[in-house]
Amino acid sequence: MRVLISGASGLVGTELCRQLEAAGHSVVRLVRRAPHGSREVRWDPATLSLDPAAFDGVDAVVNLSGASIGRLPWTKSYRRQIMESRVQATRTLTDAMRRAATPPTVLVNASAVGVYGNRPGEELTEDSAHGTDFLATVVTAWEAEARLAPAGTRVVMARTGLVIAKGGALKPLLPIVRLGLGGPLGRGSQIWPWVSLHDEAAAIVHLLGSELSGPVNIAGPTPSSANDVIRAVSAALRRPFLVPVPEFVLTLALQDAARQLLLADQRVSPAKLQADGFTFTHRTAAEAVTWMLR
Repeated sequence: MRVLISGASGLVGTELCRQLEAAGHSVVRLVRRAPHGSREVRWDPATLSLDPAAFDGVDAVVNLSGASIGRLPWTKSYRRQIMESRVQATRTLTDAMRRAATPPTVLVNASAVGVYGNRPGEELTEDSAHGTDFLATVVTAWEAEARLAPAGTRVVMARTGLVIAKGGALKPLLPIVRLGLGGPLGRGSQIWPWVSLHDEAAAIVHLLGSELSGPVNIAGPTPSSANDVIRAVSAALRRPFLVPVPEFVLTLALQDAARQLLLADQRVSPAKLQADGFTFTHRTAAEAVTWMLR
C-alpha cells in the first residue's frame, strides 16, 4: 500500500512508519513545512489547507494529529488547543478527500478511550455509551469529523488508551520510580486501558488491511490496574513500590486532568479487534513494560 500519514513524527507515528516500511509499504508524510522530496506533502490544518492531489495514488490514510493530552496543566487555552487540533486536522483531511479525484479506500483516524469517561465496574465495548466529561466531548467531536470522509472510504476510529513507551504517558513516571518514589496513585485499583507502543502500531497496520469500520478499541487483552502498571515499572527497575499519592493531592494539582487521565476507571475490551484476527504481542502490562525498558 501507499499510506499517507499525519503525525508521522510523533511517538505512534514513528513506530507505525517503521512497521509499514518493514512490511514493504510506502509512506508519505504530511508536514507543516516545505517538503523534502516526494515522500512528503505540505498541509496546514490551522487553515484547513491541503491539496486534494495529495491523495493521488494513495491507498490509505492514517490521521494521528492532535495536541498531547499528557501536557499539563490543562489551562483554558490548552483545552481549546486539544479540541481544535484534532477537529481541524481531521476536517482538513476529510474535506480534501471529498475533493480528490480518487479518494483513499480507508481512513484510520486516531481516537481515544476517553470517550467512555469514568466507568468503574463496567466492561466497555465500542457500543458503550459516551461519557460527558471534557475528553469524552473531545473524542465525540473528533470522531464526528472522521465520519465525514467520502462514502467510498472505509472509516475506522482507533480508540486507544495508555500507550506504554519510553516517550509516552509513562515518561514522567520513570524518573520518579528510579528515585524510589513509585506507589499507588489515588486508590490505585482503577483499571488503566494500556497497550504497548508496538501493538498500537501493529493494530493500526492490521486495521488498514481489515474490513472493520467504525470505532475499534485498542487496549491490551489483560486488564490491569494503575497499581499493576506502576508496580511493573518499579519491579523492572528494581525499585520499591511504596509511596502513595492521595487522590486529593492529584486533583488539587491537576484538577480534571487527574480525574480523567490518572484516576478514571476504564475496563476497555479489545474483543472486536481480536475477533478480527489481531494477536497482541504483549498480553500483560508487565510484558509491555519489560519491552519498553529493553
